[in-house]
Order: sequence, then C-alpha cells, then structure tokens
Amino acid sequence: MNPTIKFGVFDHLDASGLPLGEFYEHRLRLIEAYERIGIHCYHTAEHHATPLGMCPSPSVFHSAIAQRTKTILFGPLVYTLALYHPLRLAEEICMLDHMSGGRFQVGVGRGISPYELGYYGVDAAQSQSVYHESFAVVMKALSSVVLTHEGKHFTFRDVPVMMHPVQKPHPPLWYGVGNVEGVAWCVQNKVNAVVNGPLARVREITDRYRAEWAAAGHAADGMPLVGTTRHVVIAETDGKAMDIARRAYARWYASFMYLWKKHGSAPQFAAFPEDFDAVFKAGLAAVGTPATVRALLASEIGQSGVNYLLCRFAFGDLTLQESQRSVDLFASEVMPHFASPQPVAA
Repeated sequence: MNPTIKFGVFDHLDASGLPLGEFYEHRLRLIEAYERIGIHCYHTAEHHATPLGMCPSPSVFHSAIAQRTKTILFGPLVYTLALYHPLRLAEEICMLDHMSGGRFQVGVGRGISPYELGYYGVDAAQSQSVYHESFAVVMKALSSVVLTHEGKHFTFRDVPVMMHPVQKPHPPLWYGVGNVEGVAWCVQNKVNAVVNGPLARVREITDRYRAEWAAAGHAADGMPLVGTTRHVVIAETDGKAMDIARRAYARWYASFMYLWKKHGSAPQFAAFPEDFDAVFKAGLAAVGTPATVRALLASEIGQSGVNYLLCRFAFGDLTLQESQRSVDLFASEVMPHFASPQPVAA
C-alpha cells in the first residue's frame, strides 16, 4: 500500500518567555505561514495552570485563526470534555465552524493530567465517565433540533437547538490513541487518530487501524488520517539545528513536567526523555539540514505506517525567526519529496 502523506502541525502553545500578546501574535503569523506552504491542519493542545499550555480556552484562540486564515483546517487536539458544559461547547463548535467557512476540526478527550482536572473540581476517577457522556451530548446537540438527554452527569429536556454546524452531521473528529484498544472506537466512528511515542507503538496502532478498517468493509483509500507528532528544527547545518533544538527542548520539557514535578510525581503515560539527544535517538524528533530531516521523516513514515505527520515547529523558547526558518526550509526542500506516495514498510 502506498499512502500519500499529509502534513499537519501540533502546537502545545507552551510558554516561550515572551509577553502573551506578542506570543499570540507570533503564533498567528506562523499559522499564516503554515497555510501558505500547504499544511493540512493546525492542531492545538488544551492545558490549564501550567506553562505547557498558553491556550487554556481553545475556542478563543481558534476564533482568531478563523479570521487570519482562509484555507487551512484547524481545531483542538483535544477539547478536554470533562471540563466543559456540553451544550455550551456544542454552540461554540457551531460558531467556529461557521466563522471558518466549514474548516473547524473537533478533537475530543478526557484530559491526561489529574492535577489540571482537579483544579476545576473534576475527580480524575470520574473523568472518563464524564467525558463519554459529554461527548454523547455534544454529538446529539450538533445534529438535533431539540436536545433531550438524561444521564448520570447531565440532564436536558426539550432544549431548542438553534445552531448547527456547516459540516454535516458534525465537523471531522480527532482522538489521541494511547493503545490498540482505542482503535475500535475510532474505526466505528470514522475518527482521525494521533498517537505519540516510539515507532513500534505507532506501527502497532496503524496496523490495527488498517486491519479493523478493512474488516469493517471500508475502502482503503477512504481511511481517516492516522498520524504521529515530531519536534522539527531545520537549519543550514546539522550542528546548528541540534544546538537550537537542545536549547528549546529544555524549556519545553520543563513546561511538560511542571505540574508533575510540583506534585512530586510522574505521568503514567509514556513521557518524553529529559535529554534531547535521547529524544533524537529514539526518533521522536527530526532535526538537521533539509536533507537530514527529509531522510529521517521518510524512514519514520515508512516504518510507522502513518498517513499523517504532525510537526512541532514552535516549542520552548524558539524565536519566531527560528521557527519560520524551519518552516521555509521544510516547504522548499522537504515537502516536495513527499508530494508523491511514499512506501509503507512491510
């Protein structure tokens, strides 16, 4: 099978040290650049009370993206549903879908940080149940004229639904898959999936997705996007790119671990190594000259079986100029190599 690779961008919007107004403006300029070079979709994380996420209200930031762009798809990866009133969120999704002319994408999840959930008064032990019910309500609200629902966490009776999305029955869905058990739901609901981690785990999930997609009787060329993320820094020499990446990753990692270290614990999910050279060696980053990055990505795409690759061009204390340089070189000397279908290793 020879899938055509699409490129996206994933962004934690982690604190860089800039004043927030300047930080947001720099990100919006980068998003405009992503649109110019043909990036398929721009995805943001949602985090709270941590420097890992300066976009705690994704809908607010995405409303700005809707006005600054014309063609690029965008959306949260993910909305932390356990923190939302589902009726309010459904209304926000409709607004953003209309404001963008039908470009909005909806990522859903329960949230991985018990501390962030706790700050909002949500019991982490109950968050999975809240997430599932909230998702069900949002889906009903997006496709109904009257919302009626009675569950453990939410009750609605004959609520008039005045807003509906441009994309029917709802905008495309995205989900972060942590293990193969999560694939079945994605296939059943035709959900795009993103998985972080080493190549072996990514390959296990992409293989399972293709197998279950085929078993469900779906055409191979209609399969949703299944991808992974990589930190990407491109410069004129491998050494310069590595120096920039090491510096920026150190700040990103400190933000990534901030709440866990504050509470004297560590995440149960597979975390990134602290040492950037270990990150690079594990294949979790593509750093170097355009030729080096091109070769790294070609190898990883083939080994992982993904049909979608999300780049992190902005992280840590990377300057706008450094990120923009990576984007420019990626557009001129990396992306053209992937314009034709790339082989997936057996």
